[in-house]
Amino acid sequence: MPEPAPGPSTHYDLSRARAALFLAVIQDRPGAQHDVEALRGLCQALGFETTLRTDPTAQAFQEELAQFRERLDTRSGPVSCVLVALMAHGGPRGQLMGADWQEVHPEALQRELSHCRALRGCPKIFLLQACRGGNRDAGVRPTALPWYWRWLQAPPTIPSHADVLQIYADAQGSASKGSPPGSSDQADILTVYAAAEGYVAYRDEKGSDFIQMLVEVLRAKPGGDLLELLTEVNRRVCEQDVLGPDCDELRKACLEIRSSLRRRLCLQA
Repeated sequence: MPEPAPGPSTHYDLSRARAALFLAVIQDRPGAQHDVEALRGLCQALGFETTLRTDPTAQAFQEELAQFRERLDTRSGPVSCVLVALMAHGGPRGQLMGADWQEVHPEALQRELSHCRALRGCPKIFLLQACRGGNRDAGVRPTALPWYWRWLQAPPTIPSHADVLQIYADAQGSASKGSPPGSSDQADILTVYAAAEGYVAYRDEKGSDFIQMLVEVLRAKPGGDLLELLTEVNRRVCEQDVLGPDCDELRKACLEIRSSLRRRLCLQA
């Protein structure tokens, strides 16, 4: 009896070239340079060809994404994965603020790569280290006498981010229904926010919890499933108490993850 035909691969094929683009506003953002250096070192270790632009204006954010897309579409060899890191101050409705304090919407930047011919069916990773509003999360504390809670409380760590982890994923098995790779502009996208919608994202002179912990976790297990690793990053961020620069009260932190990946994504075999 002949063997059954193999089904669609459960993993993305990352055997071809990888490209990364960092757009980071450094001015007036202490610690941002440490995030850039840590993330760039990680990407280089994972085989990404990395392009860095610091202190872009709002218009430069858009122009750099358009040029990145053009380079991908015209390069001689195929690309298997891209990573885009956007680091800046954020506006009250989730806008990114360029070095000129003008607004650019991250959704418009993501759409630029959604229409990239070279990336059809390829995973596109977006990392956003920016505020998405002004809310702060005080967390839910256990009921206890004040002295007992102070005794249990661990020392605050470096400032970080806030609110609830959400994962938006395609229905399980959707990749096996016969649709060709890249048939949807919305597929194969993984977006990780340093804060939930409406919440602040903290950072201090050592960098941000999001980027620093992301680098730490991926360096420790570079071949792991990326969504699982991001869940671990989020667990570590959530367990910390953070001390914001604008108050003396401890806050809680959490990432937000949105995924339309159709296969498992492992950055190292």
